[in-house]
Amino acid sequence: MSYIKKYFILKKHNFKVGLIKAKRSKNCYIFLAPYAILFFCFNILPVLSSIFLSFTYYNVLESPRFIGLDNYISLLLDDDVFLIGVKNTFMFAVITGPIGYIASFLFAWLINELPRWIRTIAVIVFYAPSIAGNLFQIFTIFFRGDIYGYVNAFLIRVGIIDQPILWLVNPTYMMPICMLVTLWMSLGTGFLSFVAGLQGVDSSQFEAGYMDGVKNRWQELWYITLPNMKPMLLFGAVMTITQSFGVCDVTMQLCGFPSTDYAARTVVSHLLDYGSTRFEMGYASAIATILFLVMILCNNVIQKALNRVGT
Repeated sequence: MSYIKKYFILKKHNFKVGLIKAKRSKNCYIFLAPYAILFFCFNILPVLSSIFLSFTYYNVLESPRFIGLDNYISLLLDDDVFLIGVKNTFMFAVITGPIGYIASFLFAWLINELPRWIRTIAVIVFYAPSIAGNLFQIFTIFFRGDIYGYVNAFLIRVGIIDQPILWLVNPTYMMPICMLVTLWMSLGTGFLSFVAGLQGVDSSQFEAGYMDGVKNRWQELWYITLPNMKPMLLFGAVMTITQSFGVCDVTMQLCGFPSTDYAARTVVSHLLDYGSTRFEMGYASAIATILFLVMILCNNVIQKALNRVGT
C-alpha cells in the first residue's frame, strides 16, 4: 500500500474519531456556543473584514471596489509619513517594550517579598497610572513650553538654559518624552499577572531546589520561579507588545495630531488619520493588516524565547 493511500486512510480515521468525540461532548459545545458566537462576531469577523477591505478602495460612502495590492504598494513605496510612523513605532517597541516588561517583573518580584498589607498598597501605587485614563496629561504641565513649565523653570533656575524650550513642539524632544511617559504607564495588566504568578509558585519547590543544588536567589529565579511562571510571562509579553505597537494616545495628546514634522507619528495614529479623518477605510485596513501580522510575528518569536527559560 502506498504512503499516500495510508495517509488518506489515517486522516479519514482521525476525522471519524473526531466526530465521535464531538458527539460525546455536544453539551460542552452548547455551553461554549454563546461565547464562541460573540468571539467570532466581535473578534474574528472584524479581522477578516479588515483583511478583505485592505484589497479594496472603500471610502464608506461607496461600495468597496477591488484594487488588488495597490493599497500595500502605495503604503510601502509612496507613503513617507507611514515609514516615519513605522520607525517611531519600532523605536517604541524596542525601547519601551523590553524595559517596561523587565521593570514590571522586577517590581513584582520585589513587591512579592513584602508583607501582605504593604504588598497590597504597593501594587495599587504601581498599577494606578495604567488605569487612570488621561492622567499622563499632567506631563503637559511639566513640559510646558514657557517659563511656567516645571522642567523649564527648574533648568532656568539652575542655569542650564537661559530661555524656555518647546519640549512638545520641538521634534528633537518629542519621542524621548513620549517614551518616558509610556514607561511610567507600563506597569499594567502584565504587572498584575506577574504578581499573581509569583504568589502561585509552590514554596516546597524552593526547598527541593536548595536540596538539589540551588545556591542563590538568581538560580532560584531562573530554575524555579520563571519556569513556573511561563503562562504569566507569555501573557505579560503579549500585553507589552500590544501596548508598544498600539501606542497613539500619548503621542496625540502630548504632541498634537499631527505632530510637528510628524516626529511623533506612529502606525496607529497614521491608521486613525486615514480611517477616522479621511475615511479611506481600504487604506486604513491595509495599515491595520500589516500591524496585525507584525504583532503576530513578534508574539511567536517571544513565545519561542520564553519556552527556553529554565532549560
